[in-house]
Amino acid sequence: MGKSASDMLGGITPRSVREFSSRNAIVLVLFGIVIIIGILKPSFLTLENVGNILRISSVRAIIALGASGILISKGVDLSAGRTVGLAAVISASLIQRSDYASKLYPHLPDLPLLIPIIAGLSVGLIVGAFNGFVVAHLKVPPFITTLGTMIIVWGAASLYVDRPPMGAQPLGGLRADFTNLGSGSLGFKDVFAIPTIILIAAVILGFYWIMLNKTRLGKNLYAVGGNCDAAIVSGVDVKKTLISVYVIAGLLYGLGGVLLAARSGGATNNYGNMYELDAIAACVIGGVSTNGGIGTAGGVLTGVLIFEVLNNGLVVLGVSAYWQQIAKGLIIIAAVALDIRKYTRKR
Repeated sequence: MGKSASDMLGGITPRSVREFSSRNAIVLVLFGIVIIIGILKPSFLTLENVGNILRISSVRAIIALGASGILISKGVDLSAGRTVGLAAVISASLIQRSDYASKLYPHLPDLPLLIPIIAGLSVGLIVGAFNGFVVAHLKVPPFITTLGTMIIVWGAASLYVDRPPMGAQPLGGLRADFTNLGSGSLGFKDVFAIPTIILIAAVILGFYWIMLNKTRLGKNLYAVGGNCDAAIVSGVDVKKTLISVYVIAGLLYGLGGVLLAARSGGATNNYGNMYELDAIAACVIGGVSTNGGIGTAGGVLTGVLIFEVLNNGLVVLGVSAYWQQIAKGLIIIAAVALDIRKYTRKR
């Protein structure tokens, strides 16, 4: 008996193709963008440029993962970018070279590398704990809470680097052991080496995936974001869950700030500006629902890569920075519109 065409193709049917495309739409979009830009500008696909995209994406992905947990809980965090900036300036100020002329703390001795890292993480933890407490216990909406925190943290970062009468000054002269976190590599020189910052991001991605999929906190987080009332009836400690997710987000913002300072070799009070919007946009593009209860770590990573590939590709193609902002805005609106449409259909 003769085989059908679908049998000969290993069971591939129009329906299976549609289902595959639907499940992997965001990945296919990413590959499509890469292929189109690569055809238009072959230099886009050089190892050097790809490595640069991955380095930038590493910090962005860590920040976006933090934002994704809050979105899954049906919240939003507008303080993410400014928290990144505060962590960056504090960690940078503690690791400046002793011979640097404009050292913020001239008499500060050389500290162990771990100290500025812990300081940056602590800043994020404190901001995250504050946001979580206000949202969970004082019942202030996340938008208002984090809007206020964003302004507070921005003021704190500006005061920290303020040097009257000169005003806020950039921090430079960071030690090599610190900057190696952002620009160094691990492996065999001239044979095989992976940038340290990419390895750190990969580890964080793995831990976050485990948190979302294999822990009680992850299950409670999806329950709270999906239906808070039902979660309460099921015995979920909503306040504890919310505080936990904001603290984790704060820690990731703090780490993002440390790595951003290390990658750029300095920091200013403007570091992290608008990062929260890029993080939220990447999350939504990656399938994290603005209505809560839906989202994956892999989807967030893909969303970040789409944004960075698009940004880099438009630069390589010589597109004006103003048009880049317009394109980014249109993508955000389209992604949210599709998300709302899917949510409306389910209802």
